[in-house]
Amino acid sequence: MKAQEKFGEKLRTYRTQQGLSQEQLALKADIDRTYIASVENGKRNVSIQTIHKFLKAINIPFSEFFSDFTQL
Repeated sequence: MKAQEKFGEKLRTYRTQQGLSQEQLALKADIDRTYIASVENGKRNVSIQTIHKFLKAINIPFSEFFSDFTQL
């Protein structure tokens, strides 16, 4: 699995665990909803600035979110 696919999968998992729709996450992160869909589907290579917006919006620390990325 590519890093961008794993990122998208984890973002979707955290988003749904918090009961957020893509639209709600888009509003919290100030990112277009269609962009979120493409990220969650592993179609985007996300910048560090955008990653920061996502993680701040879902209130997850970088260390927790990326803890298992060494297994790629």
